[in-house]
Amino acid sequence: MKFPPTSIDLPVNAILEQVKNSLRQNNTLIVTAPPGAGKSTVLPLSLLEESFLKGKKILMLEPRRLAAKSIAIRMADLLGEPVGNTVGYRIRFDNKVSAKTKIEVLTEGILTRILHNDNALENVGLVIFDEFHERNIHADLAMALCRESQQVLRPDLRIMVMSATLDMPVLAKLLNAPTIASEGKQYPVEVRYTGDYDLYSMPEILSQVVIKVVKENDGDVLAFLPGQGEIRKTESILKSKLKDFSIHPLYGQLSPIAQHQAIMPRKDGKRKIVLATSIAETSLTIEGIKAVVDCGYGRTSKFNPRSGLSRLETVPISKDAADQRAGRSGRLGPGVCYRMWSEASHAYLDNFRKPEIQDADLAPLVLELAKWGAGNIGDLTWLSPPPQGAVAQAFDLLEQLEAIELGKITEHGQKLHSIPAHPRIAHMLLKAKKMGDVALAADIAALLEERDPLKPEIGVDINLRIEAIRRARKEKLSLKGIRKIEKIASQYRRTLAVNEDNAAVDPYEVGLLIAYAYPERIASARPGNNAQFQLANGKIAMMGHKDELAHESWLAISHVDERDGMGKIFMAAPINPTDLRPLLQEKRIVKWDKQSGELLAMRTLGIGSIVLRSTPVSDLSEEEKIRALIPVIQQDIKRYLNLDEEVEQFLNRIQLLKSSYPNDDFPDYSTEWLKNNLEAWIAPYLHGIRKSDDLKKLDIKEILNSRMEFLTQQSLNEL
Repeated sequence: MKFPPTSIDLPVNAILEQVKNSLRQNNTLIVTAPPGAGKSTVLPLSLLEESFLKGKKILMLEPRRLAAKSIAIRMADLLGEPVGNTVGYRIRFDNKVSAKTKIEVLTEGILTRILHNDNALENVGLVIFDEFHERNIHADLAMALCRESQQVLRPDLRIMVMSATLDMPVLAKLLNAPTIASEGKQYPVEVRYTGDYDLYSMPEILSQVVIKVVKENDGDVLAFLPGQGEIRKTESILKSKLKDFSIHPLYGQLSPIAQHQAIMPRKDGKRKIVLATSIAETSLTIEGIKAVVDCGYGRTSKFNPRSGLSRLETVPISKDAADQRAGRSGRLGPGVCYRMWSEASHAYLDNFRKPEIQDADLAPLVLELAKWGAGNIGDLTWLSPPPQGAVAQAFDLLEQLEAIELGKITEHGQKLHSIPAHPRIAHMLLKAKKMGDVALAADIAALLEERDPLKPEIGVDINLRIEAIRRARKEKLSLKGIRKIEKIASQYRRTLAVNEDNAAVDPYEVGLLIAYAYPERIASARPGNNAQFQLANGKIAMMGHKDELAHESWLAISHVDERDGMGKIFMAAPINPTDLRPLLQEKRIVKWDKQSGELLAMRTLGIGSIVLRSTPVSDLSEEEKIRALIPVIQQDIKRYLNLDEEVEQFLNRIQLLKSSYPNDDFPDYSTEWLKNNLEAWIAPYLHGIRKSDDLKKLDIKEILNSRMEFLTQQSLNEL
C-alpha cells in the first residue's frame, strides 16, 4: 500500500525527498530529528515503495518493548490496517507479523537472532536503528554485525541510523555516512532550576514540586524518576494530596493495560500526572503533556568484572537526556520543565549518555559473537569497543557454562544460544532437561528474570518464592507480582515442550539448578556462625543473622550485591554438598605469603576460591616460581627490589639522556616501563629465588646496564 505522507503534517515531511535520494545513492545514512518529528512512523512508511528495497522488507530496531509495540500500532493505524499486516512487530515472547508484513519493528536481541539465521539478510532491504543515541548494547552489537554483513556479503543492504540527539560527527566519521537533519516540531520550553536536593528524599521533594507545578500550569504533567520504587512512593504521596488528578505510573514492568492508560489521552476530564522512568524520554508519545518535572537521575545496571556481579546504580543523567526530557513539554505548545538541580550542577553533567556496552555484563554479547564466528572481537567495527576486562570475565563465565572452549562456541553453546535467555539461564534449563526438572527450572528462570514477588523481610530463600508461584498457579490466584513470572515461565515451558508442575519442590534441587546458573556464586559458610559466606569467585557475602538460611553450610546464590566490600545476599537456596562433587577441582597454587615474605605452593581441592583441602607442594619448577613472582613485584616494585639511591641516580641519568637526545637509542627506564615490562628484563634473574630477602640482593643497576649497547653505556658514564 502506498503511504501518502503529505496527508499528515509532521516536520519530517520536509526531509523525505532528501532521505530517499540519499538512500538511492548511499548504503548508509544518519538522520537526526527531535522527538515528535515523525521519524519513527512517517519516515519508514514513506520508504515502502522505494526501488532500492527491491521488494524486500524494512527492519526497524527499537531499544524498548513498549515503544516498539506503540510505534508498530501507530504505523498500522496510519495505513488504516490492523497491526500484523503491512506493519508488524517482534519482541521477546510476543509478535504480530505475517507473510504480508513489509515493516517489522524489533526489539532486544531479535535482530541479532535474525542475523544468525541469515547472515546476509537476503529478504531485507533496509535496517533502521531508531533512538540510537540510547546506546543500547543490543543496538551496538546489531550495528557491528550489520556493518560486517553489509561490507562482506550485502553492499546493497541499506542501514539508516535515526536519533533525536547524538554526537553526529563521530558517528558520521565511523560509518562514513551523510547526515540529514529535521528541524522537528518543538515549541519553546522554559527551563526552571529548583535547586539541588537530598537524593534519599526524592519522592517527597518531587511530590512537592509536582503540586507546585499543577497550581502554576494547566495541562498534564510528566515527571521523571529513576525506577519503580521511587514511582510507587511518589504515587502514594500524590494520590493522598491531589484527589482531582488522575495519576499513572509508567515503567517497563507494568502490564500492557496500565502502560496504555498512562500514554493515552485522559477520558474522565481529570488532569493527568504521569510518573515515568526514562522509558518516556523518546519514542513514546504521551498525549496532553505541557509540563515536565525532572528528578535528574536514571537507573543503570553496572557490571563489575572483578567481582562478576552487576548492581543497579542511581546516577545523574546526561545533558542530552535532560534536553530530551524537557522537550516532552513542548510537543503541543509552549511548555515548562522544572529541573530538580541547580544551574551550577547542570554544567558538570556529561554531554552524552554513556554507552551501555561499557558497563554491561558482556556474557550474552560474547556468546553472540562466538556464534557469529568472530575470532577476535576487535575485528568488528564498534562505535564503542567493549572493555577488555569485562570481555575476559565473559569468556571465563562462558567456559564455566561449557558454552565456549578455546574461544570457539561448543555444541552445548549452540544449544544455549537457541534459547532466548541469558546464557546462565539457558545453561540451567538444559541441565534441568537432563535431570528431568525442566518445569522447576522454568519457574526458577522466570523468577530470576523478574522482580522478587515477596517482601525482603520474608527471607532470602528462593524456595519460598517457588512455593508462592506454584500455589498461586494451582489455586488460580491472580497475584500482581506473580502474573508476569508465570507468563515467562509458561513461555519457557512451551520452548522446552514441558507441562506445568505445581508439586512441592526439593529445596536442594532448587539449589543445584541455581548452582548451574551461577557456578561462581556457590558459597560455603565461613567459620564463626556469623551468617557470612565465601563465594567461589573469591568474594564474601552475608545475610541477616535471623534468616532461615543463615546457618546452612552451603548455598547457591542468585542475587547478591556489593556493598562496602561485603556482598549482601538477596536470594539463595541451600545446596547438598554431595551434589557438588562433580564441580570439585584439584589445583596447584603458587602464591606469595606477605607475612613470611616467601613463595608458598599447595595442592588444593575445592570449588573456585573455596578450598576444602590443601597440602604443601615442594617440587616447584623454576617457571612456576617466576610466574608467581612477577605479579608480586609489579604490585610494589620499590618494596621488593633494591632501588637505592645509586640505582635512582643511574635511572635518572638514562632518562635525562633519552629526553635530551630523543633520536639516539637510549632505553626507556622509567618506573612505569620497568613495572610493565618486568618479565622482559628481570625474569632471567629470578631463578632460585623464593624469598623477599633474595629479591633485595639482585643488582638492579647491573641487570639494566647489561641490557644496553656498549656505546650507550659509554655515553652514560660520560654524563
